[in-house]
Amino acid sequence: MADTRRTSIDNAEVERFSALAAEWWNPNGKFRPLHKFNPVRLAYIRDQVAQRFGRDPRAAHPLKGLRFLDIGCGGGLLCEPMARLGADVVGADASETNIEVAKLHAGESRVSVDYRATTAETLAEEGEKFDVVLNMEVVEHVSDVGFFIGKCAEMLKPDGIMFVATINRTLKALGLAIVGAEYVLRWLPRGTHQFGKLVRPEELEQALSSAGLRIADRTGVVYSPLSDRWQRSRDMDVNYMVLAERLPA
Repeated sequence: MADTRRTSIDNAEVERFSALAAEWWNPNGKFRPLHKFNPVRLAYIRDQVAQRFGRDPRAAHPLKGLRFLDIGCGGGLLCEPMARLGADVVGADASETNIEVAKLHAGESRVSVDYRATTAETLAEEGEKFDVVLNMEVVEHVSDVGFFIGKCAEMLKPDGIMFVATINRTLKALGLAIVGAEYVLRWLPRGTHQFGKLVRPEELEQALSSAGLRIADRTGVVYSPLSDRWQRSRDMDVNYMVLAERLPA
């Protein structure tokens, strides 16, 4: 009998990223934009976590003692830096190929990360709990945003927080993140993003609210061609990140 359980996984998206797995740790390869994007999102996560949990962001290991889940971790571009900052990190991805690449690189780098080829719903069913859930550049690739966010929220400890990064569904995003990045500049393979699956902030807020969370902080992220780097901005028309916390009882 076929397994008809509800899932957040879009198999076409998993296959697309699995085919690119060997490129994850090549800073000049197919995932070059994520390598460029990493510093600004790492700083945002570190500073917000430090503020929420009373840590010194300038300390060598400000995340020590905190349990992190990086859901949709890919090759581990966020997992390894979080682990180096002291976090106890679980990296989960539906692609077994991505997880094998992540494990190999972590071993070569001598960084301890608990990598698992699994899904958010499976982890939630297993009763996993985390202080911080990293949900970065994932919601635009799942089959059911509300269901996925709900399962991630289930895994938060009572004082836990969730970070979500994604792309807004605007004409500006269509021009820059899809036409510009995939077809003109060729920073990403064509088809990496589908306009209809991009998520507007109000849609994400509704999904978070339904899961018992609210947005505690939000920021846009824009690319500066002059400095060749990403930086935080008030402009959320294309890329944006949010921090979510539990709604008061």
